[in-house]
Amino acid sequence: MRGELNSLGWPLGFANHRDAAAYYEILGKNLMMISRRDFLKRVSGAVAVAGVVPPLLTWATDDSSLQIPGEEGMIVRSARFLDLESPPEFLTSWITPVPHFFVRNHMHEPSTLDPDSWRLTVAGEVEKPLTLSLADLFKLEKHTVTNTLECAGNGRGFQQPHVPGVQWQKGGVGNARFSGPRLRDVLQRAGLKPTGKHVMFHGLDEVPGKVPPFIRSIPIEKATDGDTLIATRMNDAPLSKHHGFPARSLVPGWIGAASCKWLSEIKVLDKEFDGNFMKPGYRFPNQPGKPGEPINPDDMHVITALNVKSVIATPADGSTLKSRSIHIQGVAWAGEADIARVEISTDSGATWKPAQLGREQSKYAWRLWTYAWKAPKAGDYNLMARATDSRGRTQPETAVWNPSGYLYNAIDQVKIHVQS
Repeated sequence: MRGELNSLGWPLGFANHRDAAAYYEILGKNLMMISRRDFLKRVSGAVAVAGVVPPLLTWATDDSSLQIPGEEGMIVRSARFLDLESPPEFLTSWITPVPHFFVRNHMHEPSTLDPDSWRLTVAGEVEKPLTLSLADLFKLEKHTVTNTLECAGNGRGFQQPHVPGVQWQKGGVGNARFSGPRLRDVLQRAGLKPTGKHVMFHGLDEVPGKVPPFIRSIPIEKATDGDTLIATRMNDAPLSKHHGFPARSLVPGWIGAASCKWLSEIKVLDKEFDGNFMKPGYRFPNQPGKPGEPINPDDMHVITALNVKSVIATPADGSTLKSRSIHIQGVAWAGEADIARVEISTDSGATWKPAQLGREQSKYAWRLWTYAWKAPKAGDYNLMARATDSRGRTQPETAVWNPSGYLYNAIDQVKIHVQS
């Protein structure tokens, strides 16, 4: 693509000069061919400025003083593979700004990404295997989906008994506009065979040592849904490196692990992919087990769509409020279902009142909600929020325990103190 211009003077594959300018601006700001060594130097410098001297940047941490350039204010859950969580107060807008959008990596991010040499292969159970460039993707019809993306482990830090893994609390979730060609269009171009039952995604994650590569697959029915994308844009700008530049799969309504970043290979399979991140990873018990006890992966199923869930964004847990007039707000989502209502309790669950849902609404996207409340007197209060979706599912008092802490969706709670 480099050096090739159309008759109007901008690079081939772009609809107009604004798209081309935005693309190269993002490329310049975010990619810069930064090596992992340089990145760690930058992070180490930020840590030093903050006065924090960690032993190694290979640990999971909850140190909010550790700042990642361009991601200020985010909670660093892991600096080894860069996992960033949004603090609850960032969850107050319908569209989450990219710098406030959580980041989940299972491996090292690619050290270098050259959009000119990047290629996406489409093979397997197809008649005509394809090799596509970024310019090729730009020539296909673009579709936009507003989607709430949530890590399957969001809320793991609240599971009791405790489970290992990244200790996400509330902010492993965000809502954004993703754009790009439909995966269905690309598969049809390749010519799907009747034997194609699953579609596998493999990205450019840099795999450390003998760790299995991060590979996932989805059923052909979801792959050919008109809203499943090969996304190249997020919030009307090219994907940033942290979010999968130059292209990622976008499987709306499903757990974030289905939407693989830095996509380089699509393979149509005759069955579900057999790999570590399909089994034993990202599986949920068929029947609730005894908390703290192991569960055989054969007695579990692959996690697909998200549960119904709501979180309180403000006021903050543990906060002291001077006024008795309190504005409670948050977000609620339900994967492939719609939010029907959100209810608030200000008396530890004894009574529930309906919250006001925000006007913005789209399939797969969260709903904002608000509740105006005046505390009857000074003292300590336990605020609670629960959502119900269009399928009749309501957040439970206690989430289903599982060994990996997936799909935590217990009623959210915030403890506050109101002064007189």
